[in-house]
Parts: sequence; structure tokens; C-alpha cells
Amino acid sequence: MIRIASLSILAPVLLAACSTASVSQTAAPAKAMNGVLVGPNQMTLYVFDKDAAGSGKSVCNGGCATNWPPLAAPAGAASMGDWAVVTRDDGGKQWAYKGRPLYYWVKDTKPGDKTGDGFLNNTWHAAKP
Repeated sequence: MIRIASLSILAPVLLAACSTASVSQTAAPAKAMNGVLVGPNQMTLYVFDKDAAGSGKSVCNGGCATNWPPLAAPAGAASMGDWAVVTRDDGGKQWAYKGRPLYYWVKDTKPGDKTGDGFLNNTWHAAKP
């Protein structure tokens, strides 16, 4: 009898946890703030001109990715609307917006910083919604 009571108490909690997980899988991985896209940490996201839009891959790997960390996508992430998942050279997953992979810039230190905009002969740009 105690086991049945325990299951009836735990069942709604487990169902709520499952529904929360599915909601986060369908939520956009970034949002617009002050005219640019920002990640969940509210840091500015960037696009790289050398990435071919819609190619499904990133050309920023190795040392480049150390300075420009990708907006990582979880293993089970799926494309939705303007959002796509690209597979990186190391096998990791990365979010792309309108076909363009998204990155952070290591020298941005606080939300609102856009110090990478125009970097490297204007090949890096703050991502716009």
C-alpha cells in the first residue's frame, strides 16, 4: 500500500520533469536583445563571413574555436524554423541561425559587449535577428 501511495505522489513530479525537458528542447537557443542575438547567458553572438550560409558546417575550428566558442547545441537538438544544428569537425553540435553558425567572442566580458563586431578585417559580425 505504501508503494502505491508513493507512486501516485511521484508520478506527477516525473511527468512535470518530462514536460519541462521537452519544452526546453523546442525553445529557441538564443534571443534578440538590443538589436543582436544573445545566447542564454545574454552574451552577444556572432557570425563569421567564411562560413558558407546553409552549408551545415563551421569553418571555425581548433584555435579559432578557442577564441570564438560555438553556441553549443545538445546532442538531441533538432532544427526548427530559422534554427538549425550543424555538426562541427570535432563531432560536436552547434546552433546556426538562418544557416549561419553562431559563436561567442572570448573578449566580451559582460552582457551587452560587442567587441568582436568587425573583428579580423570585418569578417566577424554581431548576429542580427
